[in-house]
Amino acid sequence: MAQPITARPGKMRILLGNGETPEVFSAPCGLTTKGIQIQKNLSDVSIPDCDDPDAPYWLARDVTNLSISINGECGLAAESEAIWINAAYSTEAINAKVEIEFSTGIRTFSGAFHIDNFGINATQGERVSASISLQSDGIITTSFA
Repeated sequence: MAQPITARPGKMRILLGNGETPEVFSAPCGLTTKGIQIQKNLSDVSIPDCDDPDAPYWLARDVTNLSISINGECGLAAESEAIWINAAYSTEAINAKVEIEFSTGIRTFSGAFHIDNFGINATQGERVSASISLQSDGIITTSFA
């Protein structure tokens, strides 16, 4: 059996755009966990059996919308703290990318996102940490190159 091609955690990056022209993307320092979720909202449609009107209906599902969320946790690095706070305070979406680098190529998700949650936490005996959550704003493209 052939081994699967996988990626190490450091090969997954959350990159934030700087809003300049040309836009430069960089990965804020300190992220220790990173995640991306693709959500799909569905509407249920009951499909009757035309040959047997008394039979239970089967449900069909239609996609009503798509959304992507990005989340992560980090030790709050002084080098990145202002980037996160400025993006969290912004009422405008920021451009962001998630890259997953495999030995066969890089999967990229990119588009506009709002930071909908930025929390700073401190626990006695540990370093100050932060949690982040971003929600897509419009179409998110994906590519593999």
